[in-house]
Amino acid sequence: MIGRCLAASNAPGPAPFEIIPLTRPALDLTDFAAVEKRFAAERPALVIHCAALSKSPDCQARPDLAQKINVDVTAHLAALAADAGFIFFSTDLVFDGREGNYVETDAVNPISIYGATKVQAEQIVLRNPRHTVIRTSLNSGASPGGLSAYNEQLQAAWRKGQTVNPFFDEFRSPIPASVTARAVWELAARRHPELAARIKPESLREYRGPARPPDTSLHCAKVQKLLSFPLPGLTSYLRDHPEEPF
Repeated sequence: MIGRCLAASNAPGPAPFEIIPLTRPALDLTDFAAVEKRFAAERPALVIHCAALSKSPDCQARPDLAQKINVDVTAHLAALAADAGFIFFSTDLVFDGREGNYVETDAVNPISIYGATKVQAEQIVLRNPRHTVIRTSLNSGASPGGLSAYNEQLQAAWRKGQTVNPFFDEFRSPIPASVTARAVWELAARRHPELAARIKPESLREYRGPARPPDTSLHCAKVQKLLSFPLPGLTSYLRDHPEEPF
């Protein structure tokens, strides 16, 4: 779900930055030979690693699979991207939950296999100073299958007339996946400015070419009175609609 939002969001800067979104059918990350072949073909400047066995019950039931997907795959990708940017998604479940309001430097103490595998993967990723770990919590949105996100599971149970039993004494930090994606792209641009397009403002007085009028801004008060919604400025519109392809 986060990967889909990343692919749909704006990468830092306009072209020539190309996003290559890979789905499970397109590439099995546990097939190391296939991954190495694809990596050699694409030569990515940045890898954003979203894949994981992310549900704690699944990890508890299959610790071997959790180790392979969450740790071994991550280590392999991080090694391939040793000279590139690498962003790895971790989890709030690296903590034991006794304190809350955790910051990045707090000691980890996972109490689940899922959390433990993420701690191992974090340590591998952070050996490279060019690489980044992002700890996130429950992401909401529209998943490919329609039932993976926690909001979708709650809605499905509600529609079926089932009783929903959320814990009143468990505290987490839910966030829309679209917001996570926007934050990741901004962080990527800060961490790896070479990926973003270079913009150097100039004065129109320095321009040598066909005549350009210096100020053709439009006053829209007349039409605004006839509309049911306010016409936004570009800055506010881009802030409120990060998904738009500007």
